[in-house]
Amino acid sequence: MLFQWGMRRQKERMNDGVQQEGADHSGEAADVPEEPLSPELAVNIDIIRRATGESSDIVIRRFSLGQKTQMKAAIVFVDGLVDEKNVYEFLLLPLLTASFPLALEEKERVQWIEKKLAAVGGIEQVSDWKRLFFNLFSGATILLLDGAALAISASTKGGQYRSIEEPQTQIAIRGPREGFTESLRTNTALIRRRIKNPNLWLETMQIGTVTQTDVAIMYVKGIANDDIVTEVKKRLARIDIDGVLESGYIEQLIEDQTFTTFPTVYHTERPDVVAANLLEGRVAILVEGTPFVLVAPALFIQFFQVGEDYYARFDIATALRFLRVLIFFISLVAPAIYIAATTFHQEMIPTQLVIAIAAQRESVPFPAFVEALAMEVTFEVLREAGVRLPRAVGQAVSIVGALVIGQAAVEAGFVSSAMVIVVSVTAIASFATPSFAIAISARLIRFGLMFLAAILGFYGIMMGLLIMVIHLCSLRSFGVPYMSPLAPLIPSNTGDTLFRVPTWMFRERPRLINQKNIVRQSGGQKPQPPAPSRQEKEDES
Repeated sequence: MLFQWGMRRQKERMNDGVQQEGADHSGEAADVPEEPLSPELAVNIDIIRRATGESSDIVIRRFSLGQKTQMKAAIVFVDGLVDEKNVYEFLLLPLLTASFPLALEEKERVQWIEKKLAAVGGIEQVSDWKRLFFNLFSGATILLLDGAALAISASTKGGQYRSIEEPQTQIAIRGPREGFTESLRTNTALIRRRIKNPNLWLETMQIGTVTQTDVAIMYVKGIANDDIVTEVKKRLARIDIDGVLESGYIEQLIEDQTFTTFPTVYHTERPDVVAANLLEGRVAILVEGTPFVLVAPALFIQFFQVGEDYYARFDIATALRFLRVLIFFISLVAPAIYIAATTFHQEMIPTQLVIAIAAQRESVPFPAFVEALAMEVTFEVLREAGVRLPRAVGQAVSIVGALVIGQAAVEAGFVSSAMVIVVSVTAIASFATPSFAIAISARLIRFGLMFLAAILGFYGIMMGLLIMVIHLCSLRSFGVPYMSPLAPLIPSNTGDTLFRVPTWMFRERPRLINQKNIVRQSGGQKPQPPAPSRQEKEDES
């Protein structure tokens, strides 16, 4: 069937006088055949043209093998996905200049060609169209042979990729300056540079019926929990979607709880952070085309930790962690506290301050809740405008817009000066939160707390915070409690939560994540001054 269809199509093209390799722009494209490749070179080339819709970036180069033979062949590759220098230097040139033996069977002929292409690497025999097109659009060059019902796929992946740069969303004062890129192989190499161990296993799969996006799973065998690894694979395997363009697609399809504002999968673009999480027993999920790597399972306290915490002294890291938690709390409840205090609990404010606030609000026609809501929405609009505009213009809009609008609103009597101060401090605290994912959660919950404060005062705020804590304790990330090791309390793992103990005290990995390889370092590593020498003892005596 396939051979007859291909020969009929080839005769039609010859009768129409179509001799060029270009596209006819008809827009008609045939489906990928399910039959194996044809032994006829012309038929295979015609099927490729038809299946790709005569796409102009599909390069087909016909030639004859060797210098003295007339055996026809062709190479097919996608312009922009391959390194053309390698294609012509290590693939095409050896085949054009080789002395091709004449008396060879089909199998021997293919084996001889594979030996000649040993310098290319990634040589694979392909006999079905689905695999051929997958390799072709993954950056391979396909060699078609006349008289052979199979093709040879050679890895010649190339093209332009963004170079390794410093991460834009997780800037560190002390630590590596490398960040992930959009190349999957570059990202896996950055992790392997940090964990030079054969137990660092990598498994790759394709997700997306149309895009066929490469998705890789990395974990350290013997450290990672086998149940978590199996669960990650299971959730990835059940994804049935037409395309994956960013790791956010995967994150939303594998998380435990959809209806929550809190992220249950951690993402980062720093290789050192991923390596540290792998050493704790977590699993990394890398997606082709994005610099953001997913890490699972994720804990709530993890979003307040940064790589610098482990590169600095423990006392400095502890102070900074407490500061980050305080910043998160301020960004969460500051406007709600102002609304509750000025509306229901004026007796809790010092007399001089309450008189000053009352004088400022004398000309404001709106209640405190409407005042705070208007300012919060305005700042959110300015924040979004600053992100979407070009960087130089966006920063100017955010700063100048906030100053001008805030000052104008106070002078016009729409809001009080105290409200502008509260909203500004809240916005700065939101920016200072280390993880954008947890910061956006606080921004959403903030509006709910403002509403409760406007109705019930401080009782409403406490009710909202209690509901939030109960919700946090109910969350799971791949079966691991989201609030661990605080809820449930695991005393041996609390040394890396709100505070950080000295490095020599990190004896164990997180117990709920890793249950079979707990010990991460031996004891007795506390730094101590050297013992006094005999001469020093004699001098002291």
